[in-house]
Formats: sequence, structure tokens, C-alpha cells
Amino acid sequence: MKTRQVTSWAASAGTGFARACVVLVLSMIVPAVWAAAVALAIRWGAGNPWSWLPVALVAPVATLALSRPVCRMFRSLIARWTDTVIAPGYRQAPPVVLMSTGYWWNGFSYERTSRDARLDQRWRLRWNDPANWRDLRFTAVVPLTAGLLAAIPPAGVAAAALGMAQPAVPARLIGLAGLALAVGSAPYAWRCVEPVAVRFLRASPAMELAERVDELTAQRADATIAQAAEIRRIERDLHDGAQARLVGLGLSLATAEKLMETDPEAARALMREARAGAATSLTELRELVKGINPPVLNDRGLVDAVRALALDSPLEVTVSAHERLRLDPPIESAAYFGTAELLTNAVKHAHATRARVYVARDDTGIVVTVEDDGRGGADERPGGGLAGLRRRLAVFDGTLDITSPAGGPTCVRMAVPCASS
Repeated sequence: MKTRQVTSWAASAGTGFARACVVLVLSMIVPAVWAAAVALAIRWGAGNPWSWLPVALVAPVATLALSRPVCRMFRSLIARWTDTVIAPGYRQAPPVVLMSTGYWWNGFSYERTSRDARLDQRWRLRWNDPANWRDLRFTAVVPLTAGLLAAIPPAGVAAAALGMAQPAVPARLIGLAGLALAVGSAPYAWRCVEPVAVRFLRASPAMELAERVDELTAQRADATIAQAAEIRRIERDLHDGAQARLVGLGLSLATAEKLMETDPEAARALMREARAGAATSLTELRELVKGINPPVLNDRGLVDAVRALALDSPLEVTVSAHERLRLDPPIESAAYFGTAELLTNAVKHAHATRARVYVARDDTGIVVTVEDDGRGGADERPGGGLAGLRRRLAVFDGTLDITSPAGGPTCVRMAVPCASS
């Protein structure tokens, strides 16, 4: 038992010493830049008019450039060592959208070209992000807090090495004391970095508000683009389908009217063709209306609409629902078309044969889970169907969770906060 305790303590001390060294090195990156700038200024001499340049210009620019990578490394290490996740809180780039005026909107200004809009956006995000001041504050605080505590084990080892190298007894005693200090403090010296990072690296309320504003702006742009695309699709379907057939129907009726007295048989044949064309046009209009919003969704709600969707699917789909739900129409529509998208993916990409759909409520809202027995490997690609589905749910503060290992099965969970009626 004692051997195990000694071994465990030795492993803990070794791991703690390594982590303390890592924290010390990361904490001292920015101070080392300033120390190097001051050393260069001293070496150039007071009489050199350029001696102030490293301290006044190079060091601040290097600090601003290094602060974000240093903070990202601290977040990554803390998440790995303690499972504490600190949200970065950096402002995300909103989509660059071509407006109807011909200008490109980047979330901040209108530009003539897409390239100019992206360059302006990148500059504004990099230099106007409030998170820059938070990162600079952290790089100034961490050397004086976590850096000092993390320096205790390395300092103890250095004192032990120097003391043991001296023949004098007092020096050796100092070396032993340094070794004891290093071993005793190693498991704990690095732990101060977690509360310091949580206190100074997390997003402030103002940053969270700015992030929320950016998110809502991006959602508005996505909704505008999706609405315009849907209007164009409806116009195209009407123009190429029902409208063309109705024009042909009118011409057939006009021709039949002229032939009624001279050639009744030809007129009757045209009337039969017109009747078939009218039936086809009616079918196309019904399909178009169904694509906009299925009548069963309006009449009977989400659960029955999903069951009707399952009957039309080539998969063997099982639908389970705990209760009959009536939600706000926009939420029902988003959940319905999201389910349709997932079932289509299961057929088209996963080559599944069976699927299960679960519709239920939790403490916050509606949850729709779609599972299939396909080959898995589904991932969210920019501009793909899953990315579009996530954006569609984000309009309602909904979430999309995807679990799809290679070989399957695939399970996708859509959750939208709402109240049922």
C-alpha cells in the first residue's frame, strides 16, 4: 500500500512539475518580448534616436499579435487538464451577402465587391473585437499570479541543483530544502491557472451581448436569403409547370371552340386533352402547395404530418410520439421540414432501409430525434443540408446534435425551445 502511495505521489509530482513548467513558459512569453525590447533599447544606447523604437512600437504590436494565440493555448490546456471549458467569446464573421442594390454587406458596411467586403470585415473583427482587451489584460495578469506560483517547482529544482553542487554544508541544506519545496509544490503549483483563466478569460456581459447581436444579424441574413430563394423556386415552378400548362390549356380550348362546327371529332379530342392537362395542372399546384406547407400540418399538427411523411417515404419509418402536440406554425414547419431533410439524407446518402422518428417534449420545448440504420459518416459541410438545417433551427434558438460514426447508425436530435398549446 505504501509503495502504491509513493508511486502515485511521484507520478502526481512529475505531472505537476511538467504542467507548472508549461504554465510558466506560456505566462512569460509576453514579458519576454518586453524584456527583449528593453534590452535592445539599452544596447543601442541613449544617444541613438532609434533606441526607443523596440519599446514603443515593436513590443506593443508583438504583444497584440501574441495575446490571442497565448490565450487560446491556455484555454486548450485548461480544458485538457481540468475539463473546464472557457468559451472564447471572439466575434464571429457574419456572412457576406449580396444585396438587391448590388452592394455587398459584411455585417459592418456596404462594399462594391465581395473581396473588399471580406477584407474590411477581417480588419474590423481583428482590431475592433472587445476580446482583444480581455486577452491583453489576461497576459498582463497571468505572469504575476499563475506564473509566479508555477515558477516555484522549477525554482526549487534550480536551487537544489546549485546547492548540491557546492561542497559547503549550508549550501547543501539549501539544496535539500529547494528539492523538498519543488516536490511538495509540484502537484499544486499549476492549479492556480484555472481560477485565474476563468476570472479573466471568460466573455464579459458586453461581449456576450455583442456576440448575440452578431448571431441575430447572421440569422436575419440567412432568413432573407432563404426567403428570396424560396420565392424564386415558387416562381420557377409556377412558370415552368402550371403556368405553361394553363397557357396550353387556353390555346386548346380556343382551337376546340373554332372546330366545334367544322370538325366536332377534333374538337372533342382537344377537349379531352384539355381536361387531362387541367388535371395535371391541378396535381402540380397541389404538390407546390404541399412543398410550401403541407395541408395536414396545418389541419392536424406536427405528429400527424410526420406520420404522413413516413408513409410517403421509401424507408420503413416508425414514428413514436408521447402526446399530440400543437405548436406555433413556424416551429411546426421548421421541425417538419427538418425531419423531411433528415429522412431524405437517410435515403440518398446513408442508403438506409429503416428509420425511427421520436417526437416528444422536454422541460424546455420540442425534441425530434431521427435515427436510421445507414452507413453513417454524416458530417456538417458549409452550404450543405445539415448546415442549412442548423441555421433554420437557430432562428428559434434551436439546436442540432449529430451522432454518426462510420458504419452507422446515424442519430440526429433537433431541439427547439417553445410552449405547446
